[in-house]
Amino acid sequence: MRTRHKPVGRPARPRVVVVGAGFAGLNAVRELARGGALVALVDPRPYSTFQPLIYQVATAGINAGDVAYPLRAFAGKYPSVRVRVARLSNLHLDDKWVELADGTAIDYDYLVLATGVTTNWFGIEGAREHAMPMYSIRDAVTLRERMMRCLEETAEAKRPGTHVVVVGGGPTGVETAGVLAELRRHTIPLTHSEIKPEQTSVTLVERLDYVLAPYKPRLRDAAADALRKRGVNLRLGSTVTAVEPDAVILDDGTRLHSDVTIWAPGVIAPKEVADCGLPQGKGGRVVVTEALNLEEHPEVFVAGDLALPPQPLPQVAQPAIQMGKHVGRQILAAAQGRPVQPFSYRDPGIMAIVGRAEAVIQLPNGATMHGLLPWLVWIFVHIAYLLSGRNRITVLNDFFWRYLGPRHSAAPVAE
Repeated sequence: MRTRHKPVGRPARPRVVVVGAGFAGLNAVRELARGGALVALVDPRPYSTFQPLIYQVATAGINAGDVAYPLRAFAGKYPSVRVRVARLSNLHLDDKWVELADGTAIDYDYLVLATGVTTNWFGIEGAREHAMPMYSIRDAVTLRERMMRCLEETAEAKRPGTHVVVVGGGPTGVETAGVLAELRRHTIPLTHSEIKPEQTSVTLVERLDYVLAPYKPRLRDAAADALRKRGVNLRLGSTVTAVEPDAVILDDGTRLHSDVTIWAPGVIAPKEVADCGLPQGKGGRVVVTEALNLEEHPEVFVAGDLALPPQPLPQVAQPAIQMGKHVGRQILAAAQGRPVQPFSYRDPGIMAIVGRAEAVIQLPNGATMHGLLPWLVWIFVHIAYLLSGRNRITVLNDFFWRYLGPRHSAAPVAE
């Protein structure tokens, strides 16, 4: 039986429901709480996940707990914030309330949708059943356990080898392939000396003729060369047509043997948002105005990867952070009767890591760098984004132990 909680009369402070506890959602909550709004933060998980380091969990570089931060610990800093661990079920925009999967509902004056996105299978036969996504902590832990099991079975001669195919040449695919290649070269000979080099491989499949599409050609080429140097087999200009339990099938008929298939070619809006009748564009993202709200329901704002503004932005951390802050400020302005302002993105540049001492950075002014310095910048920028001081210390320690420790890349056993 569904219950609704309606306060008597309209509160002096705006009631805001924020759905999603990623970069956008948490930054919106922070701005709203500081401005005195009453905020209900809704997310199906009791913790926020630091998405950019999920692949490090999957490859046992860092522990799962180091990329998670409890929502109640975050909300505890702000007396006006309440957490609801529940999944969104439906939106009732005309009546201004959200329906949750547990049968309850929350009324609002303003709504922020910041659910993020999820794995896009592109309708490819067998992909959902046989490929492994890498979008949540559970995905990463499942992948890590699959990799460890395959390596153990290879070492014990229960299977002929452990061959990995990574589908998708964006930052996630490149970073994953790079770290797996280094594990193959440096860690496996130490931890599984029974396994011969030819019994393992890492292959990256990308439908475009280059990796890292948002980057300039110089950086694309540098990243591709760095991957090849690390032993990654690149299949560029190749489209996946099917995924089987032990193979990836390409459009030219090539059958790539795969003991572990990692899926990272793109994302799409989650089903709970896609089914709510919102205006949607490419990838199911919600079409918004320049102020990041809905044309027909200006009290509803959308931020982060889920939002599709007139000028599309990359689906990475910085746009989500800035969108979240903007949305929070605009809601506070609207609650005081002031007009909302258009969102203006301040581009700090984009970066991706390829492996130890190798990363690429593209700055807003067009300057590009690759090598050791961008790699160090990548590490410290990502450390700074973590919510907890403890997480920052442990992740920094794990990074330098993995890449600069006495055995270079001998990864710790994750929890």
